[in-house]
Amino acid sequence: MTHDEALKQFSHLARERAFGRHVGSDRLIQAGVDALIAGVETPSLAMLARLLRSEEPEAPALFDQVLEELGLAFHPPADPRAAKWAMAYWIAGEIADGSLDPATGTHLIWADIAYDLGYPEDLEPLVHCAHNLDGWEESWGVSREQLNREAVEAAHQLLSKRPQRDSRH
Repeated sequence: MTHDEALKQFSHLARERAFGRHVGSDRLIQAGVDALIAGVETPSLAMLARLLRSEEPEAPALFDQVLEELGLAFHPPADPRAAKWAMAYWIAGEIADGSLDPATGTHLIWADIAYDLGYPEDLEPLVHCAHNLDGWEESWGVSREQLNREAVEAAHQLLSKRPQRDSRH
């Protein structure tokens, strides 16, 4: 893992946690180990990376401290609708750049976001992709790879509609 990949992993985990997804302490500690090996340096990183299984409850606070030290802390918008949209754009970005499997990402948008937002038109292509990927059968005459490509394209389309101030993901 490179230095930049380690930072991207920290940023990804920060967003997962900020958007209410469960991230186990073991993953936080492993991210610390990966970052340390990749040459990332912060005052608290070594403490995070050295945590033992019995010390796992300390991982979230140390992880947050490392995020602050790296300038990677992330706080979603306070408004619940704005937070759901921020999560949708983040997941779409992860699908678009290949960091997240299209079936997993579109399912998250369908199950965790679209319903709460009342199935807005801008999310409909991704929800449609989620349905197709979730129920895909060989008899359909379209490959799973084609459905994945359609999901990636739908993610790019959503990102192209994102308001300029939300351009970070």
